[in-house]
Amino acid sequence: MSSAANQETVFLNEKNIHVTNARLVLPAQTYAMSGITSVETGYDQPSKLIPIILIIIGVLALTAGMKGFFIGAIFIAIGGAWIYMMKNTYHMFLHTASGKTQALSSYDESWIKQVVKAVNEAIIHRG
Repeated sequence: MSSAANQETVFLNEKNIHVTNARLVLPAQTYAMSGITSVETGYDQPSKLIPIILIIIGVLALTAGMKGFFIGAIFIAIGGAWIYMMKNTYHMFLHTASGKTQALSSYDESWIKQVVKAVNEAIIHRG
């Protein structure tokens, strides 16, 4: 006895994430869609303080003669590479009756947005 009302509509099924009108399955936890009131995104930006300090030390070392020039260049290169390689961490937050929960994180902003879109569609679909 299978009716259309009992069937799950799949909104996303990729990278160990499964979003349907009935549930949200993440690698560490499963949520009932009926318990999710809303979803939002956010991000954390890594601190650039230490690499900036390295660059400042490098600039100061540049003025210390030939040996200082090479050391300064190395410090500047390390600080610059460090800043270049830094990435924001993007998060998906779920709002439930229990409060706000950080449910998913990734360096890939478009992936987080894709999951949030699927969760929003599932919330809308359930009515």
